[in-house]
Amino acid sequence: MEKLRDLPGLGPKSEAWLIAVGIKTPDDLRAIGAIRAFIKLKKECSSKPSLNFLYALVGAVEGEYWLKVARNEKGRLLMELDGYRELEQMFQEEGCDM
Repeated sequence: MEKLRDLPGLGPKSEAWLIAVGIKTPDDLRAIGAIRAFIKLKKECSSKPSLNFLYALVGAVEGEYWLKVARNEKGRLLMELDGYRELEQMFQEEGCDM
């Protein structure tokens, strides 16, 4: 059975962080997606991940090296992350959970 740490760019520490927030398998990570996993970690994990960890999550899901992701997709990912935060804020103001 494939473990999170078997994905490119993730190791035992990354795996422990993800498991701590309920993302236990590579399929769980693929299902929730890198952006939502990153936001979940920022909210629920005592160790706050950096943007490099977001790039590693995207790389893990897409099978790419995180530096390549950072170089080629940084702008898109930052816009997507901001969009998610705005949606989250909107739902909180309306009393809904995302």
